[in-house]
Amino acid sequence: MPESHTIVVRDAVVHVTSSRTVRGDVVTTDGMLSRVGPAQRPDPPGALVLDAPGASVVPLLVDGAIRARGDDARDRDELAPGRPAIFAVIRGAVRASRIGEMLMVDPRDMLAVVLEDRLVAWDGAVADSDDPGPAWTGAWTDGRRGMTQFLTAHGRYSETRGGRADAYTGRFWAHRDRIAYLDDTGFWAFGEQVDGILHHGGFVLRRA
Repeated sequence: MPESHTIVVRDAVVHVTSSRTVRGDVVTTDGMLSRVGPAQRPDPPGALVLDAPGASVVPLLVDGAIRARGDDARDRDELAPGRPAIFAVIRGAVRASRIGEMLMVDPRDMLAVVLEDRLVAWDGAVADSDDPGPAWTGAWTDGRRGMTQFLTAHGRYSETRGGRADAYTGRFWAHRDRIAYLDDTGFWAFGEQVDGILHHGGFVLRRA
């Protein structure tokens, strides 16, 4: 996976929020958004550049986490300068309802996944998995909905749903309070920790 302090996504439709868009570039510096909007050339020296005409840059909203964070932090996910660079770049148009509820993406359509200063996917390639540390590894469970998710130190996950082991399996990448999943059946999904509780796909997961 390439590395750079600065990345540029060029000529995309940028969803500043789930429903408000601008056309142009996204520039990040050291994991923070430094510019969003009309293109400015030349690109910053040494930048990692992804040409994305016709693609969508979307914030990685996790509905349950947004509710848990409360009103004071609801604008944290906006793709605006000074905010953390947490977004995906997806081929084609993306409906606002899809961003605001549960974003799932076909791997063939995923151009990039950025979790602040961690590149999870870039231009069709995905990063190697690594040990996410004790804040993530282990079993997480939502007893009300009968789901337990097991996160291993090798970057693999398995979900037990309704008593059925390995109902979903795949790779994951965790960085700070965010997690990206690439399921073996062929989709990307996302989650977020808030106060030690993992929110993902409508599940509210606590340490088992």
